[in-house]
Amino acid sequence: MSVYVDSMKPCVPTNYWRYNKSCHLVADSVPELHRFADQLGLKKSWFQEKSSPHYDLTEGMRAKAVELGAIELSIIEFVKVIQRNRSRG
Repeated sequence: MSVYVDSMKPCVPTNYWRYNKSCHLVADSVPELHRFADQLGLKKSWFQEKSSPHYDLTEGMRAKAVELGAIELSIIEFVKVIQRNRSRG
């Protein structure tokens, strides 16, 4: 099982997200994603389950995630992980 991050992308700040860049943290399983997010100090309330289970990360949190072992993926590789996870159900 692994945890992954994609590249930082521009985004529009909202009432819930004040940053202008973000990336996504996903894993091969939701329990693994939550364990890793806990190591990063992320709140479980930040978990987003809608289209694909993930957490949004700031640039600093992304760097910390990589230090803790998250695998950096290109957008194509990242989409493949999401598709694989969806096919598992």
